[in-house]
Amino acid sequence: MALFVGAVLLDRLVRPRPMRRGWRSRAGLALLIVQVAALFGLFLGICGSVPVAAALVFAVLAVLLVASNSKYAMLGEPLLFSDLALFGAIFRHPQFYLSAVRTWQLVAMGLAAAALVAAIGRLFVAAPEPHLAGALLLLGSLALLFLGMRSGAMRSLAVVPDADADVARYGLLPTLLLYWLRWRESGDPPPLAPIARQAPQDPAELLIVVQCESFADPVELFADPGLSLPGLAAARGRAWQWGNLDVSGFGAYTMRTEYGVLFGRDEAALGFRRYDPFLTAPGEASHALPARLDSAGWRSLFLHPHDMRFYGRDRIMSAGGFAELIGEDRFLSPAPGEGRYVTDAAVARLLLDLAARTREPGFLYAVTIENHGPWAAEGKRERVDRYLRLVRNSDAMLTALADGIAALRRPARLVFFGDHRPSIPGASAPGGARHTPYVMIRFDGSGGMVPGPNRRVDLTPAELHHAILDDVLGAPVAR
Repeated sequence: MALFVGAVLLDRLVRPRPMRRGWRSRAGLALLIVQVAALFGLFLGICGSVPVAAALVFAVLAVLLVASNSKYAMLGEPLLFSDLALFGAIFRHPQFYLSAVRTWQLVAMGLAAAALVAAIGRLFVAAPEPHLAGALLLLGSLALLFLGMRSGAMRSLAVVPDADADVARYGLLPTLLLYWLRWRESGDPPPLAPIARQAPQDPAELLIVVQCESFADPVELFADPGLSLPGLAAARGRAWQWGNLDVSGFGAYTMRTEYGVLFGRDEAALGFRRYDPFLTAPGEASHALPARLDSAGWRSLFLHPHDMRFYGRDRIMSAGGFAELIGEDRFLSPAPGEGRYVTDAAVARLLLDLAARTREPGFLYAVTIENHGPWAAEGKRERVDRYLRLVRNSDAMLTALADGIAALRRPARLVFFGDHRPSIPGASAPGGARHTPYVMIRFDGSGGMVPGPNRRVDLTPAELHHAILDDVLGAPVAR
């Protein structure tokens, strides 16, 4: 009984807090109790010690609590089932994740893990009876979960994606289970057949799309007109179209914006796939922008100065129609003092070099990484200053790309956008606006920028996908 009471009390600390007088719903509490019983049975079956099994259950719940609350504070979103799919990436790329956890929390988790390992070794029970009891408890709990989730009452829970409301209503562990089940029930959309579009008017035509890490307008972020970015201001003034990109993530989740722009499916269509659409993207390959362009004779290249296995880009981008993937080995490494990641200037140089060597109609999609946090360890002012230095580098890249494309003297389009706003403790926090800037610029065969309506249109990433497609290939003959 103490185990279940402790689990319920720990769950009350998860943010968002319970909505009903400090307690989760009865359905959420019931699910939590059965899940805790299953965990206890698993650990008891392994070690045969009741105290150690109970301690391991509490350790799992405590780690999930710390991870979820840290994520909520930094990104404005609780832990999701899709985050658990990235568990291996924590060890391959720890800098992306551990910066969200405070030092004392890491130390506490490390000490607790060491103590549990020592306790398991010291208190392991060799007698078979407790191991068998644990196995039976695990099997019985899983059977109860299986039957319960097939009931009408449970199938009516969490049918519409709303992570904040569902964690507040049901609790963290039940929501992880419910969302995973709803995600598994979702299916791939029907493949898209090629549609009649106009072929490129010029065999040397270029489309360059740049997804810029944490690129946002500092004037809006910090409410200071003096922080205006000259490259962004110039691009907006000369753009065919520009506006806000209404991204769904804050401070992270690059892949949500990336998926929206590349695959063109909005969150309403994605359902529970929205939280990590890359997990299911290979089954939606016909929707990808390079696949749509391929039927009109375009050759597509994907550039990212990082490990292409991260988020499975090596599989997803190939499935989506990119003819070539250009990874971190093709970029100049950052020089001393330039930071941890490949610079935006290096991305611009390689992008322009590849564009110059492309002879057929070419689509080049680049993802940058220089402006990835954390920006500094000490003080709000230092964090803001570091972000401003890096976002100005991104702004300089925008100017360099516009000038470099003009120098190619080829018909071209440049689309540039930010993937999400930065999460900067004390300066830029979740809960407010999330949009980032985007610009679409046209160039003619002489290198001049094509004058246009310079219209402002705010879009979602999926809408930007269709705006690009319609701008490059013309309005579709049939949808």
